Amino acid sequence: MAVSDEDYILDVNGAADPHKGPTEANAKRRPFISVYFECCNVYQRIYRNAAGTAYVGWCPKCSRKVTATIGPDGVDARFFRAS
Repeated sequence: MAVSDEDYILDVNGAADPHKGPTEANAKRRPFISVYFECCNVYQRIYRNAAGTAYVGWCPKCSRKVTATIGPDGVDARFFRAS
């Protein structure tokens, strides 16, 4: 049985762009901000809640919760510090 190059081609309709990483695809679907947790010296993404009223997340080391409320006069910043 002969094997051709076509046997190794996978065509998936609607597949994600192979040049974009998984984080780029997720970022378009689920908005996030980056937070530096001073308590444990780490960065973490926190995502918008289902209601769209705030970004909510936890420190990945100590589980300290942080909430950033979304208001009408918002800011353009994407990086924040939780002290």
